Amino acid sequence: MIEIKKLLYKKKIQFIDKNLSWGAKLSDYHEIIVQSYYYHLIYGIELISDIPAPENYRIIDHHNQLSQLPSSLEQVAEILGIKLNRYQKLVAANDKGYIPEMIKNGATTDEIEKIRRSDRKSQGVTKSDEFLGIKSIHENCKIINNVAVIRSLTYKFSPITDRLFGKYNKLIIYTEKNLCYYGKGIIKLINQFQDNVKNNNAYYGGGENGFFGFADFTFSATDIQNKIIPQIIKLVEHE
Repeated sequence: MIEIKKLLYKKKIQFIDKNLSWGAKLSDYHEIIVQSYYYHLIYGIELISDIPAPENYRIIDHHNQLSQLPSSLEQVAEILGIKLNRYQKLVAANDKGYIPEMIKNGATTDEIEKIRRSDRKSQGVTKSDEFLGIKSIHENCKIINNVAVIRSLTYKFSPITDRLFGKYNKLIIYTEKNLCYYGKGIIKLINQFQDNVKNNNAYYGGGENGFFGFADFTFSATDIQNKIIPQIIKLVEHE
């Protein structure tokens, strides 16, 4: 959202950002939508549509069923008629396809590190999260049927995934309240958990080797460990 905000500031476009975390819903902005119903065209950026939207509402997103679209940053730039610079294009690549997409677009090691560091910061990752991410890798990583499984000590997973990029092609990270899978076999997970996707408590993106995760408390801690993790491993172990 940082680069999107910069574009909006540049064009002096009014916007409202409640600085919500991943999983923000359209209903979180219900009172604003009602106030603006008759007066403005409203764009919602990466909001889960959990309530009926008015006719003047437009979705900007590139996750789940919209994963074939350009990144949200690119969509906003196109609407505003702005040509992205190199850094912004790499940010868009990161948002759309993580580090592999940045590499594909010619990013240097320094550029990748800078963008990932900025991304983690924008997610609210603290020094404590960074430390706990490293600790999780060293103390809580198991390999089960060619799948790396890590019980995370932080609810922020990016300090773990960034440090493990290129080391595992199938990775599960989980806590007592949530879980996310990264790597090969995403399509199998989308098909297996399509009801969760339809009910807006599962999300995915990043292409065939991207990520698939569940919203907080979709499953109990017991079910995550005893049912969901074994189920995912069985789906992807031969990928």
